[in-house]
Amino acid sequence: MKPGKILSVILITILTSSTFLAGGIFDKSYAGTGKTVVGQTVVIEPQPVPMANVPLLLPVASGTDVRRNGQVEIDVSNMRDGYIMVRYTGRNNSNLRVLITGPDRVQYNYRLRSDGTFEVFPLSVGNGRYTIGVFRNISGNQFASVFSTTINVTLTDEFAPFLRPNQFVNFNANTLAVRRAAELVMPGDTTLQRVGRIYNYVINNFSYDVQLAQTVQSGYVPDLDRVWRAGRGICFDYAALTAAMLRSQGIPTRLVIGYVGELFHAWISVWTVESGWVEGVIFFDGNSWRLMDPTFASGANSSESIMRFIGTGNNHSPRFLH
Repeated sequence: MKPGKILSVILITILTSSTFLAGGIFDKSYAGTGKTVVGQTVVIEPQPVPMANVPLLLPVASGTDVRRNGQVEIDVSNMRDGYIMVRYTGRNNSNLRVLITGPDRVQYNYRLRSDGTFEVFPLSVGNGRYTIGVFRNISGNQFASVFSTTINVTLTDEFAPFLRPNQFVNFNANTLAVRRAAELVMPGDTTLQRVGRIYNYVINNFSYDVQLAQTVQSGYVPDLDRVWRAGRGICFDYAALTAAMLRSQGIPTRLVIGYVGELFHAWISVWTVESGWVEGVIFFDGNSWRLMDPTFASGANSSESIMRFIGTGNNHSPRFLH
């Protein structure tokens, strides 16, 4: 099902259900609430990852540039680093949305917690003008504007939004996947070698969660520690987990949400010095990459039918970057 258009007016209708394809199983949704990266006005300083010399780049609610009214705070202090932080300070409302429209005019629709804690949202389209709006549910699928603001963004570099945690790729120094990523890489590894070690670990150690795919509800967002302990997940989980591990090692990684054929799906793309943006490869054989889709790759890289379907990757059409 293709997502409907979202109208950015005082009274809007938001369509929140979409569909994911993963290993032949269809997931029911991709947007929703997740755990916060930081709380209230807490500042989380970068920390070294265990067993690695790569410092984690973690979001900070600096408070030097905050747009607010009596119900919402939007901290844009670090927009140059590719993210903003939003929190709802009004009366509890269990159905809040953040809509971000960037210079490409594509609207990104996120859920927002109502407990007064900050959540992190990426400015993933690059330089330009962004409109950020917070909306609350008033009836059915009708939402009213609570607060909005605009910002003009000039990023420190094009990779900034894809090196840090956000609502969909939510990690810190204690995240189990981050700790394992630090153990996997070896001194002297090239970026491409680090990507290969992490990517191949994920596809060889995690399986597709058929039951979750059949029961997942609208609002689902990956909990990386839960996925790690379970050793399985849906396509959104695979992509978020792999992205977190790679970002924790300083490797720019996009979590991509888009279409495989006519079906919604999630995968990743990675940037390396050696190859630039690897827009999508399924597995690494030591010499070459095939479509970087960890869900398909997991247990499927020997499947002739899967490989014929993927082909050159033309079936993958990105729509959202996180």
